[in-house]
Amino acid sequence: MTFSITAHDLQSNARTGTLTTDHGPIQTPIFMPVGTAGTVKAVHQRELETDIDAEIILGNTYHLYLRPGLDVMKAAGGLHGFNGWKRPILTDSGGYQVYSLSNTRKIKEEGVTFKSHIDGSGHHFSPEGVMDIQRIIGADIMMAFDECTPYPCDYEYARKSMEMTHRWLDRCIGRFDSTEGLYGYEQTLFPIVQGSTYPDLRRQSAEVIASKERPGNAIGGLAVGEPAEEMYAMIELVNDILPADKPRYLMGVGTPANILEAIARGVDMFDCVMPTRNARHGLLFTTQGIMNIKNEKWSRDFSPIDAELGGYASTFYSKAYLRHLFKAEELLGGQIASLHNLTFYLWLVRQARAHITAGDFVSWKDEMVVRLMQRM
Repeated sequence: MTFSITAHDLQSNARTGTLTTDHGPIQTPIFMPVGTAGTVKAVHQRELETDIDAEIILGNTYHLYLRPGLDVMKAAGGLHGFNGWKRPILTDSGGYQVYSLSNTRKIKEEGVTFKSHIDGSGHHFSPEGVMDIQRIIGADIMMAFDECTPYPCDYEYARKSMEMTHRWLDRCIGRFDSTEGLYGYEQTLFPIVQGSTYPDLRRQSAEVIASKERPGNAIGGLAVGEPAEEMYAMIELVNDILPADKPRYLMGVGTPANILEAIARGVDMFDCVMPTRNARHGLLFTTQGIMNIKNEKWSRDFSPIDAELGGYASTFYSKAYLRHLFKAEELLGGQIASLHNLTFYLWLVRQARAHITAGDFVSWKDEMVVRLMQRM
């Protein structure tokens, strides 16, 4: 994997670049649609490629390990072979899912013991095992196994968790560097900065992660309930330490405003379930603000969902028709809304790239943050 920076914004830390993998290039800043169980919910791979033009999608180690399982993954030739996606894939290590299973897991130095959310069966994840699982899944970018701390979090717990995450990282690197991919293409390992919202811990973690000299780095443990300003402060602190010539991935973030503010602070990669999850509940992100398509006010609005946005789902269907589908509980409603929201998120990062290159990113960003978060 290689990364080259193509433009810098002169008024912020925003930049554009190209991240190149064996499955193709990725233009940054980039938003990565989340396909937890091998599918971006309610969206065909053809639509992801041709309608949305997603350059990379995510899979999740925890979910794919449980179902369909590693035997199926390996027999299919990895996730690329299983779901037919020919472009790059990133896999989360399962650390966040372990965090979310707080009532059914035990964390020790050796790893994490947990119960399946599907059938209650017992399982164990170690740093080495998670590397092996991600080798079988075959993602272009693999994430190190970490513990995601909650917010708020006691300082001592955050410190001990961070230090364990660093020890786990050494074990991940040892296993990754001593093994090879199974399917004839290169895989890359990203470490993850932790430390909750404590500046000294974040600084220490960023220094440790930077010292590992991996091809890219991630920032985890944010967007878990902390105020946005605390999140932005941690991003600024960490990005002052992480190497500027390598991609920076902010995990699990977030709203359109979060993404734009993080781009201004030097982040290159994003993922979040928000576009598809909100879509399934009728909440749409548009170029004019946030729309609840279930509201009565849209019942006779026959204009396109978002004419400015472009894209098939956003321009072919009317607001009135989409509202009707939701009220009638038709499955097509969630599909159209998911396509639209993902189209919006990919449009947003493309616009960010264009304005960074043009040199007016900050003024555009400041205007868009206000506009995109208003309720229509």
